Parts: sequence; C-alpha cells; structure tokens
Amino acid sequence: MESKKNILVKQIFLIILILAMSKNSSAVNTSDTTNWELSPSFKYDVLCFVNILTGDDFYLTYYQNEYDSYKDKLTPEVKDALKNLKKKIKDDGGTIISAWLCLYFSATDDETIDDMLGTLDNPVKLMENFKTTPYYSEEGTMMFNSITEDLKVILIFLKESNFYEYWRENILPKVESKISEFNKEVLQYNVIGSVEDHLGFKLSSNKITVYLLYYSQPHGIKITGTRFLTDVAWPFFILMRTASHEMMHPPFDMKNDSVLIQTVSRLKEDKFLMDKVLNHNPSFGYNSFEGFVEEDCVQALDQIINEKLGIPRDARKRWQENDDGMHVLAIALYNIMKEENYNVNKEVFKDFLMRNIDNGKLMNGNIERIYDEFYKTSDN
Repeated sequence: MESKKNILVKQIFLIILILAMSKNSSAVNTSDTTNWELSPSFKYDVLCFVNILTGDDFYLTYYQNEYDSYKDKLTPEVKDALKNLKKKIKDDGGTIISAWLCLYFSATDDETIDDMLGTLDNPVKLMENFKTTPYYSEEGTMMFNSITEDLKVILIFLKESNFYEYWRENILPKVESKISEFNKEVLQYNVIGSVEDHLGFKLSSNKITVYLLYYSQPHGIKITGTRFLTDVAWPFFILMRTASHEMMHPPFDMKNDSVLIQTVSRLKEDKFLMDKVLNHNPSFGYNSFEGFVEEDCVQALDQIINEKLGIPRDARKRWQENDDGMHVLAIALYNIMKEENYNVNKEVFKDFLMRNIDNGKLMNGNIERIYDEFYKTSDN
C-alpha cells in the first residue's frame, strides 16, 4: 500500500504541474480554421476619403487626382472644418485621421452618411459600444466630442456632392472585382490559429472580416473585433500579411497590467530606441511610446508567422525600407525569437517580452547592437 508520504509528494507534484500548465500557452485550444468574410464598405471608404480631403501631402502621394477633383468644390466652411479636424486628430493628437475615425465608427452599425450624422448627433450608443473594447480612453472620448461638429460639416458636404453615387458607380465595381479574386485564395490560410498560437491566448472569434477599400493607402487599419481594412491596390499576399498583423492588435494589455507597464517602461532607458520613438515621421503613426512598442512587437510576431505561412517579405528589406527604418525594436525582438526558436515552448508573448527585458537582452544598448549585427550580416 502506498505511503502517505508518497501520496503527498504526488499531490504536490500534480499541483505544480497544473500551475505550470495554466501559465503555458499550450493550454490554449487554438482555432482549427479561419472563417473569412471579404466585403466592401462605403462607411470606411468615405471616412478615409475625409483624410484625403485635408490636403495632407503624405496622402496626396497616393491620391492627388482624387483630391484635385474635389478641392475646388470645398467651401470656406468645409475647408475650416477639414483644417480643424487635421489639427485636432493628427497635429495635436498624433493620430492617423482615417484610422482613428474608422476605429470609432466601427463601434456602430452605421453604413450611410445619414447614419453617421445620426451618430454624431447622439453618440451615446457608439460610446457604450466603444467602452467595451481595448481601445477606449477618456482622452479619445474628449477628442471625439471635439471633432463632431467639424465632421458633420464635412459629411454633409460629401452627401450633397453625391459622393455615395460616385462611389457606387466608380469604386464599388473595382472593390467587388478584387473581392471575387481574393475569395478564391483566402480559405487555405488559418491566420486565426497561427495568431492565437503565437500570442498565447484565444481571440474573440475565429472569423476575420476584411473590408476592402479604395481610399485607405498606405495604411492597413485595425478596427474593433477581428476585423480590419485594406486597400484594393495591394496584391493578395499583402492582404494575408495584413491579416496576421492586424489580428494581433493589441498583443497585451498595456492599460491595466501594471507589471507589464512597469517592465516595458524600462525600455525608455534605451537611447537608440527612443530616438526612433521621438523623431520619426508622425504621419506613419505610433506617436506614443506605448503605441510604438506595441507596433514593433506585432511586426516581429507577424514576420515569424508569415515565414511559417510561406508569405513573408525579406525581413532586412522590410525594416530597412518601411516607415523610414524606424522599427528597430521589431528587429531586436525578431532576432531574439529566431535565436530562441520562438513558440517552441508555447510561451505567452507578453511573458517572452518581459523576460527579455528582465534578463537584459533588450537592455544596455543591445537593441542597437542587434540592429548593427542584423544589417552587417546582410552586407557579407
């Protein structure tokens, strides 16, 4: 008969094993499939077009002709409203206008300009829905309230200019053609399962809704839920890379996880990283320290995932050419991941990040050292 001592030892061992498993992302039952829905959206296209109407040179690189066709129609009132909108959201708020507007209006069922005007008159439902998402903040609510009158002026102008009719006749057929093309290919990719596996937690759904737009360049835009916006100008593999990227926002809770917040804040000691955080082109976005870190974490993760899915861009070219080469933290994280064979032990990504801050791999000038070695290798 087994002794009480041996039974106790086994019970203790079992408890330790259960605790270890509870901390391990291998306990996450990742999704076996991804359900895809590709759709046009007038709402999101018109909000992105508002961004173009501000005349921001950053977007005229892509949409000069579209802007030129409307600029002479803009009344002084509309011009003032566009100027105010840009100042409040981009210049003062450090945020991408199109991405920010689309994110907020994704908390509604609005589809038409009249729907959005109704929401602007009574935003209670939008704010109730938005409060349930990880993107809510008091600062964001204040900014939304500050731009409602300006946005009303702009949307009324677009309604009276028959912008919907123009979009339906000229833009919608292009979007539907691209959707028909992409629908034949998306089913072979289980992006949700890959994302859950690498983040270490389940997403809210195994369905990805992709809204294909005409006016969203150069951004892929995450909105609420497992949904994102992409542009018809891009080929299929860009859609897939965007899907794996956008589904990971946010990859952790930088609002409420005090240990994570405190640990990540130590990266502010790195001069090489902070130079990129503070001095990059604000039109690219990521204009807060927290936003920059989140984006670089997601970029490192999506590079690993896309390599496994067989749809990667060359890592060195990607981070050398994109966004003026600002994503140096992504390079450091990616190289540590490759070195450790990331995900072999099913570590939650948040724990991986904190561990590599605590052990010094991302401290003491190592981000710049890894960056230099990464590109030195490419020169050999």
